[in-house]
Amino acid sequence: MSHDPRFFAFLKERIGLDVASVGEAIIERAVRQRSQAVNAQTAGDYWLHLQSSVDEQQALIEAVIVPETWFFRYPESFATLARLAKARLSEIKQMRALRILSLPCSTGEEPYSIAMALLDAGLAPHQFKVQGMDVSPLSVERARHAVYGKNSFRGADIGFRDRHFTEYGDGYHLADRVREQVRLQVGNLLDPALLANEPSYDFVFCRNLLIYFDQPTQKQVFDVLKGLTHVDGVLFIGPAEGSLLGRHGMRSIGVPQSFAFSRHAEPAQPEPVFKPMPAPLPQRSTAPIAPKPRPFTSASAQVVPIKASPSDAGDLLSQIATLANEGKSAEARAACERYLSSHPPAAQVFYWLGLLSDVAGSALEAQGYYRKALYLEPQHPQALMHLAALLESQGDSAGARRLQARAARSERADSESKR
Repeated sequence: MSHDPRFFAFLKERIGLDVASVGEAIIERAVRQRSQAVNAQTAGDYWLHLQSSVDEQQALIEAVIVPETWFFRYPESFATLARLAKARLSEIKQMRALRILSLPCSTGEEPYSIAMALLDAGLAPHQFKVQGMDVSPLSVERARHAVYGKNSFRGADIGFRDRHFTEYGDGYHLADRVREQVRLQVGNLLDPALLANEPSYDFVFCRNLLIYFDQPTQKQVFDVLKGLTHVDGVLFIGPAEGSLLGRHGMRSIGVPQSFAFSRHAEPAQPEPVFKPMPAPLPQRSTAPIAPKPRPFTSASAQVVPIKASPSDAGDLLSQIATLANEGKSAEARAACERYLSSHPPAAQVFYWLGLLSDVAGSALEAQGYYRKALYLEPQHPQALMHLAALLESQGDSAGARRLQARAARSERADSESKR
């Protein structure tokens, strides 16, 4: 009963969500859950209830939004922020506090990471303030509560937890000195009056959001973000979103793994914004790493892998994901190479290589890896969506739409097979 375009249109209007970016099945499942919760017997019944209840409208949005975040996700972004913040304070001669915006702030891990990073870097509390904003009142309330479980602490370096949290029976409680640096509120990026009376921000974090919008909505949201960011400010985005900014007058500041962009004084170029970074990524791993990602050739495809147990393969795939999510691209790429040298080719490995190449600014190389992943697994959802975003940034809207439609069909089929 939930396959009804009215619900897709509602979410598009309210939060800008492009159904193709997440798949129809996710929205359909949320509609079914909410229909059952309010005892609606048909899609029409639930639609009428939705139109008459502001609370239910928000409940449906909450059912679709699934926060996936943790403290210090993409660590280099926060290290870069700390360096830039000190320089910015010097530029403005410390005449005012730095203004930093995090949206969507989800359950608070990002804005609190910003505050912890700046405090740990030696900034005094009066030198900066962080504004966190999210469309979800439930997420904002959880952020205000500031009590977190172990899933919010990932990666090898969690020393900040000892400095800024106290463990109790219900989880880890954030210290008041960090909470006091962050102001949280509910807000919608599609609201034209969003923060209209507020001064611009020195730094804006808006990560992993643009990829869920269609191209017109991306432009609309980007215009809002650009207006919120000071002319000399910096915008931090997600790893897969950099290629979307080149057409809108932004360029990478050139710090590997920071995903940080500033305004470009020159006219925007039609090519993807990612350019080769001026400095190589640090290599902390002892494993040998080729100077360039290994191109996929017919010769490399014929290499006979050495024998390895399935558990070894699973452990290595998990290691690749962990390293990539922590922003350790050199180590993640080395782990991919180790996998391909000892196991049969796997779509997930080529997907990670594609994402790592995308982040490094090698758009064409990334496209090749994504396509290899789809050759091995035609309905690989992440490869479909990231390749779609890449094609969109290159002006191939038709190709992007085709891939988004494939991803939506795959999600729907997967959902139906689990019923």
